[in-house]
Amino acid sequence: MSLSASKEPAIHPTAILHASAEVDPTATIGPYAIIGEDTKIGPRVTVGPHAVVEFAEIGEACKIYSGAYVGTAPQDLKYRGERTKLVMGPGCLVREATTLNRGTAATGVTRIGARCLFMANSHVAHDCIIGNEVILANSVAVAGHCEIGEGSVLGGLSAFHQFVRVGRFAMVGGGCMVPLDIPPYTLSWGDRARLSGLNLLGLRRRGVSADVIKDLKLVYREVFDSSMPIKERIQRLLAADRTSEAKEFLTFIKESPRGICRPSDIDSSTENA
Repeated sequence: MSLSASKEPAIHPTAILHASAEVDPTATIGPYAIIGEDTKIGPRVTVGPHAVVEFAEIGEACKIYSGAYVGTAPQDLKYRGERTKLVMGPGCLVREATTLNRGTAATGVTRIGARCLFMANSHVAHDCIIGNEVILANSVAVAGHCEIGEGSVLGGLSAFHQFVRVGRFAMVGGGCMVPLDIPPYTLSWGDRARLSGLNLLGLRRRGVSADVIKDLKLVYREVFDSSMPIKERIQRLLAADRTSEAKEFLTFIKESPRGICRPSDIDSSTENA
């Protein structure tokens, strides 16, 4: 029988598959890879040598490189072996030595969107929500219960505290320590992350209109005007006619449970105001 006519997945003879694993016939499983319990491998997925995938649902055309660990147990002392999982959308790239942990009993699942890139040695902890087309550069560490918005870029060696949220299309500089939320459409950098304006290049690459960018610039500038409390500023700005992107920016800040990172010229004593 020709390879094109075969209905069996291309599984290397040294790979190990749990009896409960479901592997699509078009998938490829490399040497010494382990496909563990309660795992579904979708169409055209590639799992590289020595990778481990367990308690996970892997979407179409994902590529998991050698030595990556996907769906492995949470690094959480409260975890007691509950049956949880990781769900990954289509088209993701998971590079070497990346670790993506499944959920805990708190939510039951770690969710990863479509077409994400996890560069080598990056880490996503339990119960996280990662949006579509997110990029984690090398050695990024995302702690448990974080939410990373669509299209965000997290620079190499940056680290994110538990429960931090990063808004859509934000860009976080390399080496940032992020203890508070990052609003959508912004740039941030520094040892303790500080905002440094809007992600204008990213917005323009996404085809965002000049009118939207103008409105975002206006609300960004006025939100961080120290002449009145930030809550009052946000209420006043939301009361006006705004673009949906500007409303998203303002609402994200308004609803932030942790408080947000601020520009570097804002006194740290007002960080959670």
